[in-house]
This record gives sequence, structure tokens and C-alpha cells, in this order.
Amino acid sequence: MKNVPGRKTDIKDAEWIAELVCCGLIRPSFVPPKPLRELRELLRYRRKLVEVQAAERNRLLETANIKLGSVASDVFGASGRAMVRALIEGQASPAEIADLAQGRLRRKRAELARALEGHVEEHHRFLLALQLQRVEAAERDIEQLDGRIAERLIPYQPAVTLLMQIPGVDRVVAAAVIAEIGVDMSVFLSVHHLAAWAGLCPGSYESAGKHKSVAARKGNVHLRTILVGAAMAAKNTKGSYFRDKYHRLKARRGAKRAALAIAHKILVAVYHMLSRGVGYRELGEAYLDQLDQTRTAANLKRRLERLGYVVSIQPKEEGPQPQEAVS
Repeated sequence: MKNVPGRKTDIKDAEWIAELVCCGLIRPSFVPPKPLRELRELLRYRRKLVEVQAAERNRLLETANIKLGSVASDVFGASGRAMVRALIEGQASPAEIADLAQGRLRRKRAELARALEGHVEEHHRFLLALQLQRVEAAERDIEQLDGRIAERLIPYQPAVTLLMQIPGVDRVVAAAVIAEIGVDMSVFLSVHHLAAWAGLCPGSYESAGKHKSVAARKGNVHLRTILVGAAMAAKNTKGSYFRDKYHRLKARRGAKRAALAIAHKILVAVYHMLSRGVGYRELGEAYLDQLDQTRTAANLKRRLERLGYVVSIQPKEEGPQPQEAVS
């Protein structure tokens, strides 16, 4: 769409684009059908509410020097909320508030009492009450949105079930992916075009015949965000190909680039699963080792030699193994 060099203005650019459109020289953008557009709006607003809720949770208990989160893994569980409400009322001592713990958290009552020894004043209790109200209001709104989203997902339930086979992809992620790209993959020329549209591929910058490394290109920020979150969950799936690939890339390229690469792989899997109607096939954690055994053996040999060992590698002989004598 670039115009010829020379004098350029926004008006001339607009005229040039209009002329290209009239001649049919511009590929139309992907516009999902109305049901998917409505599902998009619901899921995008849900993500905003989750972000607001997370911000309020992180802000809670910061100003009063309360370190409840360092002891309780979930400050907003049943025990945590009871303690926060007791702090807001301001009538109980730290030991009495710690005694509100339930379940396994009761074993940490001494630690909880020390964590609750902060300087909670009147304006702290006022702010805590407001923040807790905002968190609970966001929870109620998210619950209402989840009900509406579940209704809109009924026609796409087979696709949601299919995508949930991918490590790191839960129901919310699968719904968001379907809302952003749909279930008809023929609207994208190839999986590479889809990755570029989502902003999950490296940018391209070439000058004087030389390729230069640039950041990932811009794309659908909503799809990219949800897939990067899925990648961070997939790296914790034990025995999965994504976990092994993430840690290999993290050692060489860093955590952020590794997460983006795994998000790209998840999107590639989504494209092929939706276009072919097939399930997810797990490659396994040892897939990359089996892919190039010679390189893996050489790397392990080199690492042992750095530790001061003399290593000699020989292939394992095929055939029956000798049985041990039993006395």
C-alpha cells in the first residue's frame, strides 16, 4: 500500500488507499460473524475485570504494613477474608485474628500473628473496606459474565472441548481463542499468516540485504495476551513438550521470549486442530532429545568433561541382556 516517493499527505494516502480498494488490490481484513463479535466483547470485558480485580488484590494490605500474603497462599480464601474483615472492624488483637484461620492454615497461627502486627489506623481500615468491596463487586460481575459467556459458547462447545486438550488451555482460554479467530481457519491463508496477525512471530527488518533482529510484530493484543498466559501455564505441565521447550529457550533467550515462542506453538496447534478437526497429540518431554541424539550426546559429553571427567561414548549393543546369577 506504499505510495510512490515524493510529496505525501494524509489526504493523498487516503486517496491512494481508496483507489487500491476500488481495484480490489487490498485483501479484506478478518471480520468475525456477529455471534463471535458479541462473544469477543464479553470475553474482553471479562479480562478487564480480572485485571482490575488483580490490581485491587495487590493493593490490599500494602499501606498498613500487613504481611498476610507472606504466610497465607490465598489471602482471599475463607480464612483470609475473615481476617481482613476482622482488621476492618479493628476490635481484635493479632493473635485473635490469627485464630480465625481454618484448615491447614491453623498450623501457622504463630506466623500469622506476627504477620498481622502492623500499624492499622482508621484510614487504613476505611481503605481496606473499600478495596474489599471492589474485589467482591468484580467477582460478582465476573460471575454474571461467565453465565452469559457459557450461553454464547453452546454452538462452539465441540471446538472448546477440542482445544482444552492442549496443555495450558482451560475453558476461558479456549473461549477467548475462538472468540478472536473463530472456528473457520480458511479465513487465514496459512498458519504463518495467523501467527503474524496475532503478533506471535518475529518482526521483519531488512536493509541492504541484511536481516536485523527486531521485536515481535504488533498484532491482536487480546489474543496474544491470552496465549502468553496459556504458555506460562503450559510450562508447568509435567512431562509435556511445551515444558521442555520453554526451559531450553529460557536458558538461551530469556523467559519472555521463551513464553512468546510457546504461545506461538500453542496457536499453531490450535490452527491445525480446528482446520483438520483432530485432537492434540502430545510429543512428550523427551521429544527434542530423540530428535537429534548425536547433538544431545555431544552436549552431555562436553558438560561432563568440563567437570573433569573423561567420557567415552559407545552405542548400546542390541541383543538379550545377561541374567544375573542368583545364589
